Amino acid sequence: MDLTSLRAVLAEWRPLLLPSRFEKAQQASPCSLQIGLRHLQGITWLELSWQAEAARVHAIEPPPRQGDGSTLAQQLQHGLRGLALIQLLQSGWERVVELGFARRPGEAVQRWLVVELMGRHSNLFLLDEQRQVVALARQVKASQSRLRPIGTGDPYLPPPPLAGDPPSRHESFESWQRRLRLLPVPLARALREAYQGISPALAGQLAPAEWLEQPVTELSDRQWQQLWRHWCAWLEALARERFRWQHRGDGYACWEPGDPAGGEPAGTPATALPINRALAAYYGDHLTAAALQQRRLQLLQQLERLQQRNQRQRQEQEALLAAIPASEGLQRRADALLSQRQPERSCIDEAQKLYRKARKLRRSQAAIEARLEVHRQRQEAIAASLTFLEQADSLEHLDLIAAEFHQLLGETAAGGGQRRPPAGGKPSTGPQPLELHTASGLPLQVGRNHRQNEWIAFRQARRGDLWFHAQELPGSHVVLKSSAAPAGDSDLQSAADLAAHFSRGRGSGRVPVVMVPVEQLQRIPGAAPGTVRHRGGEVLWGEPERALRLLPPRQP
Repeated sequence: MDLTSLRAVLAEWRPLLLPSRFEKAQQASPCSLQIGLRHLQGITWLELSWQAEAARVHAIEPPPRQGDGSTLAQQLQHGLRGLALIQLLQSGWERVVELGFARRPGEAVQRWLVVELMGRHSNLFLLDEQRQVVALARQVKASQSRLRPIGTGDPYLPPPPLAGDPPSRHESFESWQRRLRLLPVPLARALREAYQGISPALAGQLAPAEWLEQPVTELSDRQWQQLWRHWCAWLEALARERFRWQHRGDGYACWEPGDPAGGEPAGTPATALPINRALAAYYGDHLTAAALQQRRLQLLQQLERLQQRNQRQRQEQEALLAAIPASEGLQRRADALLSQRQPERSCIDEAQKLYRKARKLRRSQAAIEARLEVHRQRQEAIAASLTFLEQADSLEHLDLIAAEFHQLLGETAAGGGQRRPPAGGKPSTGPQPLELHTASGLPLQVGRNHRQNEWIAFRQARRGDLWFHAQELPGSHVVLKSSAAPAGDSDLQSAADLAAHFSRGRGSGRVPVVMVPVEQLQRIPGAAPGTVRHRGGEVLWGEPERALRLLPPRQP
């Protein structure tokens, strides 16, 4: 969160939250705190985060009860109990917010809640009336910072002063241009080094990306004039505290360069908090996506290790199987030893050893072949899990896949490998496959992991239903509930498209898909759940891209 976004957030807070009474604090995650403030319109919840990659403050929807037993939350609960928020301070161009709490409006502040949004140096402090640290999010030891070590009981010291000069609406174009052209560096660097409060995101809002890469000495007069207009519009929006939320590619802006008068129309109700709500959705989506990717990579590494181990064990068994024909040679060597006219005792003993070794090799063939089949089935299960993992679109799906590691692959996931409880703390009632409908209304079920594949193929399927699976490719089972009504060609094609989409062949234009009546499916004894064999079947061609029309739209 840069300075412009911070000022936009505070501009929405002031008319609503000054004054407001502190109600509750809870720590939802290791790097974020949530506080509830009661005012005339109800309760507003704020999220204060010192997460290095996403330090931020903004209002949020009422959260579920969580983390109110953390030490930091209890310290805030005790320190702010009975106090009201009466001040919101943000001075200069620092990304530091101070929330002042007192018994009632007009009285001296008794507690300060300070949030510093400075990347990896972000932090949160609770201060007493003498501005000494009562509690803080993370201790900063002298070994971590020579300039500003700080801990409980220390006097609060502000961050070191920012480099560069503070922007001013009263600076002339000539002075502004001269300052930026002081060094022949790219425009983006010149903006950040010459002035305070200029983030990479803001620089991208002031000028196109190709301009930012140009040395300032190469900018034309037209470019300088347009940049100056945007610069003045930005300073005017800050001064008048008039902002508007805008999506800009993968990012956002809280002001509009083309509107020097500001942004958000007058009369917008304070309770709407449009920029706060938009920021909450933006950060929620991006942090969820980041957590999803991190979890996926973690599970991918575990599956790859399991795959390598299974491959190594299979190669060992194949080597043992390849040694079985050598038993004939051992037999012949033993025969040769005993065929001597008067074999010595040592020759007899050696021959007996060779006979026993040859018999052992011959007897082991059945056991080795059985073990090889186990490794083959395990390899297929791992390949299917890799496909499910790549196509999982939520943390819940990833947790379901991780929960199968122990049962299917014989090893728990690293980091515990335990399945997290579903949202709300309620136990799951059973596999919950993806349920869709064809254009004519026939139900479709799609398994997104091994358990769901097993569930829809053998527990939920009825005589007359049709089973679809990408031919010779790992992926999801799809069951068309044609027992409910006769299936037309379009229904069969929809099921084939879904089976192609939820398979390893998703990136292909067309994928061969096997269609089999469910009554012809058979479980494979000892194999992983969802592993089937079948007789016959018909091959259809599915198009993964076309299946997108059947899937529900993703929530923004």
